Amino acid sequence: MSKRFVVYVLCLAMLNLGSPLVAHAELVTTLQAVEASTRAQDLATVNSALAREDVRAQFAALGVEPAQVESRLAALTDSELRTLAGQVNELPAGADALAVIGIVFLVLLILEAVGVIDVFKKFP
Repeated sequence: MSKRFVVYVLCLAMLNLGSPLVAHAELVTTLQAVEASTRAQDLATVNSALAREDVRAQFAALGVEPAQVESRLAALTDSELRTLAGQVNELPAGADALAVIGIVFLVLLILEAVGVIDVFKKFP
């Protein structure tokens, strides 16, 4: 009885191997493909900005839970997400102008000490 059952199961499996698989597909326009990849990039940009510790601390200070942030971020439309990602990219990158001036001065001082340039000897 068990051999007969195994034979029936194997016969059914062999018959299923020959049946064609059904695939459902539709055309995707170039605009839809570009928008999908743009949304993924914008979402990654915003998520990387929100993953910083100081941003999370500010959210906690304001009483906003991380789950609430994630749900609101998922609910944004493509245009809202693009605007938010653009604003994140336009923010200053960190150091202020005084630090940049100090670094340039330090580099010039090192180059002067090594003898590569003579910037400070030109001034009386």
